[in-house]
Formats: sequence, structure tokens, C-alpha cells
Amino acid sequence: MKRVVFYGAITLDGYIAREDHSLDWLMGIEGEEEVRYAEFYETVDTIIMGRKTYEQMLILSPDEFPYEGKECYVFSRTMTGSNANVTFINEDIVAFTNALKEKEGNNIWVVGGGEVMQPLLEAKLIDEFTVQIAPALIGHGLLLFKSGDYDTRLHLKEVRQYKQFAELHYVLK
Repeated sequence: MKRVVFYGAITLDGYIAREDHSLDWLMGIEGEEEVRYAEFYETVDTIIMGRKTYEQMLILSPDEFPYEGKECYVFSRTMTGSNANVTFINEDIVAFTNALKEKEGNNIWVVGGGEVMQPLLEAKLIDEFTVQIAPALIGHGLLLFKSGDYDTRLHLKEVRQYKQFAELHYVLK
């Protein structure tokens, strides 16, 4: 069975992006080139994200789709169908993700946070979290974890340092 994983960076005060989805706080921090992204990326064959994350990704990578060759699903209430890179999903996130987990293959990566993350947390569907904490405080923005009805215990599997980044790897207990 596939595992659902989160991998990404946040500010020390818990934000994944500014309110306008900007990641400017992440750029130029010593160590960003050393994190294990390439190693992680090889463990994934499916990617899920929300529409807002998808639209921001198109702005950040206008010339090249960053997840080429991966099965990519975008949850949206307004977009339908598919294009060369993604399939838009208008179904329940939990039911759809449960069906994906039943397939053979590698991990399912939750890209972004908030709207997609919350129902998956409430259903206890996220099996592991790898979070890089950047040495930045931005005071407001988009939180990785929205308020919700979840009480989840995790097990700390590993801690690594990449110059100015602290990386925490947790698995669901």
C-alpha cells in the first residue's frame, strides 16, 4: 500500500508561504541546496495538491512543469478535466486519497498545506512528515497546519541539519 507523505519547508513561526503565496522568505538561505529533495523525490510517484498551490507553482515554474513524469492530481472546486501534466479532481479529498493509497506503487506526496492537508490530517491519512524549518519569522501568512479536528501523535524518526535549516522527520504512531 502507498504511503501519504508531506515534505516541505516552513518558517520558524509555522508558515508555509506568505498570504500572497510568496516564498521569498525561503530564497537564499544557506543550506537550501543541501536538503535531501532529490532523494525524497525518487520515493514518490503520485502528487496531490490544491488549486491555489498549483496556480502558484505555475507562476514559480512557468517554463517547465516541476513534477514531470509523476501522476499529479489537483483538488479544485472550479477546474475540471486534465491537461498534459495534471488531472483536476472535484471529489472528496479523503475518499480519493484512500483510493490512491490502495494502488501499488511509491509514495503519495502532499504538496502545499492548508486546504488539502486538513481533511487528510482529520482522517489520519498522512503517514509521515518531513519538515525543514527555515530561520525566518514572517508573522503572518499561510499556516502549514490549519485549525481542525485532529489530535495526532507522531514519532520522531530523524533530525538533520543542513547549514541554516533544521529538518525533522516524523512518522505516524
